[in-house]
Amino acid sequence: MSLSDSNSSAVLSQLAQTPTGPTLDVFGGTVEFVSWSAEFCVLRAVLPPGGVVALHRHPDAEGFFILSGRHQVLVSDGDNLVWRDAVAGDYVRIPGNVMHAHRNVGDEPAVDLVVTTPKLGRFFREIGRPATNPLQPRTPEEVARFVRTSIEYGYVLGTPEENAAVGIDLPAFTS
Repeated sequence: MSLSDSNSSAVLSQLAQTPTGPTLDVFGGTVEFVSWSAEFCVLRAVLPPGGVVALHRHPDAEGFFILSGRHQVLVSDGDNLVWRDAVAGDYVRIPGNVMHAHRNVGDEPAVDLVVTTPKLGRFFREIGRPATNPLQPRTPEEVARFVRTSIEYGYVLGTPEENAAVGIDLPAFTS
């Protein structure tokens, strides 16, 4: 079964603009769960202007369909990490266990449809908190819990030095 072009455009436009369920703040961006099964998890992710998802890696592959906004995605290019532009209509696939990051370089929220594993969905539920408007900074205790939970899941966070080397200026995410 497939959607006609006009129907799929309407669905994608609605996903870009309308939260689909409870919204979780996941360290500066938000996610809403669109679909969940034993095989995959689909999220609607929103990153505000200037927002950054720091350098990290995890065993879970991720597919990002860009619904709106202007991203730069840090991806592997041989032995190097390079920033690539991604705009509405683009699809970015991040294999598992590859260092990556992304940032919103536009003036509007960047909205993605993310397809990943149920494990990564569970991680977001564990570290997320109900979103507020505007999003509030994390407490030192929340940052420490984020680091502990990342380690428990087998996820690797880039060091402040690794982030700085790719142009990301963040506070330390190490305990």
